[in-house]
Amino acid sequence: MIKRVATAVVLIPLVLLLVLKAPLYVLALVAGAVALLAIAEFLKLATHYGVQPLGQATYAFVALFFVFVIVASTNRTPLVETTAILYGIALAAALAPFVFLTVAMRRADLTSGYPAAAASVFAFAYIAIPMALLVEIRQQPAGAIWTIYTLLAVWAGDIFAYFVGKSLGRHRMSPEISPKKTWEGAVASILASVIVGTLWIQHAPGISSALLRAGLIERRDGMFGLEQPQLWPIILLSAVVNIAAQLGDLVESLIKRGAGVKDSGTILPGHGGMLDRIDAMLFAVPVVWAYGAWRLMQ
Repeated sequence: MIKRVATAVVLIPLVLLLVLKAPLYVLALVAGAVALLAIAEFLKLATHYGVQPLGQATYAFVALFFVFVIVASTNRTPLVETTAILYGIALAAALAPFVFLTVAMRRADLTSGYPAAAASVFAFAYIAIPMALLVEIRQQPAGAIWTIYTLLAVWAGDIFAYFVGKSLGRHRMSPEISPKKTWEGAVASILASVIVGTLWIQHAPGISSALLRAGLIERRDGMFGLEQPQLWPIILLSAVVNIAAQLGDLVESLIKRGAGVKDSGTILPGHGGMLDRIDAMLFAVPVVWAYGAWRLMQ
């Protein structure tokens, strides 16, 4: 527990400063590095399923994808950038099976080709695309507010699920996949995300003004006046984000349980691996990005 808290105390301010102050290309570089670390852990998990991963090809494909994300993030026109990232993701996702199957053809053991290619395609869709969309949330109007909203909604849900589930949890949610998760913790998690997420957006104009005065954001990155959305859509969005985050956590638990391991890695003391840390975010981020893209196109 001490290591877990200490790691969070160090990482959270760094993450918030990165979101608020760093240029978008720096945020994209960090997101790409996180994606590559998480993919490396995932491919290692895949070996427990008898898969011989296409490591170098996967890393190269993901790295090239994030080069595109960095280039796209330099466009300061949100609608153009949103359209570009949609086409870019669609193209990369369409090419991925062909690229990895082609690489797998070079193997002497042809029976290992398809499982390896499938693992690489899944790793790209499961990890790289959501991490790219996190960068694109930051690029959208009021991007700093919406990016921190995403982080807070996921973090609040995770914290309350842990403590309420540990102290009050009686009914197991999915004992075969994640024995410690309870329905009591899940309900507390949803409520926490709704409360924290809604309060953050409701106070976004004041927070944005304070951040603008402190020189931490530009005006386009904050939320002011009529830019603030209505209450009920944010309550609903926060609940959906939390449910997505909980599903993300369960999916990674399923992968680890099948592989017979407790953590995806050891890179973060008290938190396990990088994939352990971002698993909930991988499902939550596309929800927030889709909401932002929908608002942008109205």
